Amino acid sequence: QVQLVESGGGLVQPGGSLRLSCAASGSIFSINVMGWFRQAPGKERTLVARITDGGGTGYADSVKGRFTISRDSAKNTVYLQMNSLKLEDTAVYYCFADKGPASWVQRYWGQGTQVTVSS
Repeated sequence: QVQLVESGGGLVQPGGSLRLSCAASGSIFSINVMGWFRQAPGKERTLVARITDGGGTGYADSVKGRFTISRDSAKNTVYLQMNSLKLEDTAVYYCFADKGPASWVQRYWGQGTQVTVSS
């Protein structure tokens, strides 16, 4: 089992910044990908950003150039730096970790952290 604990959400004005953290513990070997999804009220959960164990990154078009995902392997922690936040970034942000071979990936989720962008 993998446990994921998120932190760093909160209330911020448009144009502001926040940094989310996600610390992994437990059976963390063979985690290949970590990242973040988000879910706004009444909408489906969508991928925001991901980072592989090799350091490769990917972003949703809506956050490219504004969000940066990074990983501290020594701390088993992934970060999401969110700049130039917009009203539409308001959502619950969920950390995830994918473990195992491509043919049988296990996905683990954090509990979610609320990000609210409001003036």
